[in-house]
Amino acid sequence: MHHPTLSPGRRALLAAAVVAAATAVPLPANATAVPTGDRQQQYAAAAAEFGVPTDVLLGVSYLESRWDSNAGTPSTSGGYGPMHLTDARHVAALPVAGHHDTDTDTGTGTGTGTEDPRGDDSRTALAPAPRPADPAPSAAALQTVDAAAALTGAAPDSLRTDVGVNIRGGAALLASYQRELGAPVGAGTDPATWYGAVARYAGADTADAAAAFADEVFTTIGTGESRTTDDGARITLPARTIRPERSWLDRLGLRRLARPDGLECPRTISCEWIPAPYEAFGDGDYGNHDLSDRPARQKVEYIVIHDTEGSWATTLRLVQDPTYLSWHYTLRSVDGHVAQHVQTKDVAWHAGNWYVNAKAVGLEHEGFAAQGTWYTEAMYRASAKLVRHLALRLGVPLDRQHIIGHDNVPGTVAANVRGMHWDTGPYWDWTHYFTLLHAPRLDTGTPATGLVRIDPDFATNQPAFVGCVTAGVPCAPRGSSAVVLRSAPAADAPLVNDIALRPDGTPNTMEVSDHGARASAGQTYALAGRQGDWTAIWYLGQRAWFHNPASAPTASWTVGVVATPKPGRATVPVYGRAYPEQAAYPAGVPYQAISPLQYTLPAGQRYAVGEVLPGEYYRASTFDGSSPGDWTVIRGKNRYAQIQFGHRIMYVDLADVQLLPSSVGAPR
Repeated sequence: MHHPTLSPGRRALLAAAVVAAATAVPLPANATAVPTGDRQQQYAAAAAEFGVPTDVLLGVSYLESRWDSNAGTPSTSGGYGPMHLTDARHVAALPVAGHHDTDTDTGTGTGTGTEDPRGDDSRTALAPAPRPADPAPSAAALQTVDAAAALTGAAPDSLRTDVGVNIRGGAALLASYQRELGAPVGAGTDPATWYGAVARYAGADTADAAAAFADEVFTTIGTGESRTTDDGARITLPARTIRPERSWLDRLGLRRLARPDGLECPRTISCEWIPAPYEAFGDGDYGNHDLSDRPARQKVEYIVIHDTEGSWATTLRLVQDPTYLSWHYTLRSVDGHVAQHVQTKDVAWHAGNWYVNAKAVGLEHEGFAAQGTWYTEAMYRASAKLVRHLALRLGVPLDRQHIIGHDNVPGTVAANVRGMHWDTGPYWDWTHYFTLLHAPRLDTGTPATGLVRIDPDFATNQPAFVGCVTAGVPCAPRGSSAVVLRSAPAADAPLVNDIALRPDGTPNTMEVSDHGARASAGQTYALAGRQGDWTAIWYLGQRAWFHNPASAPTASWTVGVVATPKPGRATVPVYGRAYPEQAAYPAGVPYQAISPLQYTLPAGQRYAVGEVLPGEYYRASTFDGSSPGDWTVIRGKNRYAQIQFGHRIMYVDLADVQLLPSSVGAPR
């Protein structure tokens, strides 16, 4: 995330929640308790009890949670259980820790996060004002647990934590919505007539968002799904073609959004234009983004995935402040609705690195990098549709070298590395996200091909992180995209050291915000050795070991290109930006120094190459483009290789390294 001053925690999600339960509808006279046991049977029994077609109940639940229980912890919009019953008041009362107010890479809690979201040395560092208080959220979207309690007689705590009770609550809500629309209720009713009730279940405040949610539910029913949940239940939704009766949506009376010309969203998602201001506000300063003409002026190379560390409403207020930061899109948790703020041709201030900002599109997802929350399937799907649309239009490859988290963006210079942000954190499901992106995947490798793609099973990979809610306290066990890296092939070996985060050489930690000793799903590294159930990769100038047993692998083999120092070079410098040489700058334009980071790439080590890039600097330092060289891209003769050097991407000068097929010189 981009907010150095955001979040005193989950209270920022829903702190002002003063909400009323939805209108209660009495239980049917023949209501009975749902039997415990087989999860599939729990869905069938709840559907029969409340008169909901089973495939409708399963489809709604899948789009909310993929049928996962998430260990009774809330989603980023305060939803619980496989039916995502929301409880804003309960979430607002939970103890929290504000991770993005800390030295974010180390979790030290000092309140000194220092990332300048612009990341441009040519301007004074941006210091945003304190964020405003959260406004009261919508009752319908964020307090459905009360309505479910009234409908079922179950206690709110049971609805939050007991999976069977939660499923009953969701079924009861769907049936009540169907009745209020005057639509037929009964397990044998035509699922097509449930379109309006499904749309209302989204909790959306516009017809577009409600319809997008319902369309995705019925698409899921049409394709079918089958998976094992995070708590080991096997559930199947058989494929069934249904032509939903969309006219039921009109009875919800929701406002319809305008889709102005220039709105850069696919038609299959709900999207609106909420512009970020481009305004001068005195003393030569302006906000909150820069004008450009991409991709004609400069190629877009990256799409950066963030989380907001605050609520949807607060995030929208911030992006409309000309003295604050900017990003291109915000996505809402409860239904996947999207707001666009900056045209993709222009440069938003979000990633803390001007080189990346100038070549990136930034997406903010409502939620928190830790604090025990999870991301809804509705938001994952809307995000994947948007990113695929943008990537195909802008020519951005669908891989982890170009679709990156904010936590993968490097500091610009050595002094900035420690203060860089760490969202979306270890609980973003990169593997599932890339499946939704329909990203190509090269799986033709072997150990001899020399590259390792991190590939843990998200549900069962549960590193023992600490500090999600309270510093030093173990986080609730949950699936993760991250694998932990150790200094030797043993479970009790110290973690590796990130010298920029811990200059004294001590090991990094299991604090959830401390990513200096972990790799993430989809990232590709050069193989550095194997021993028993352990695999080593080259990482920040050292061998880093992770557990990778053949019986439950956490990585796969692939093939590609690696960078290694040219013969005769003991080490080569590593950079956080790929800027041109001084001779390339025209008269009057200050030189942006090519400044190495703390790290070096030693001889004998190899790092996976994601891209070869020209040395470029986009000059944009004034509101009206009046400064010498403004609104131009300065290009030199330097070229750089982008490498996966640690958890973050970094750059090496192509003149310092040789690029080789990954199989050449790979360990045997």
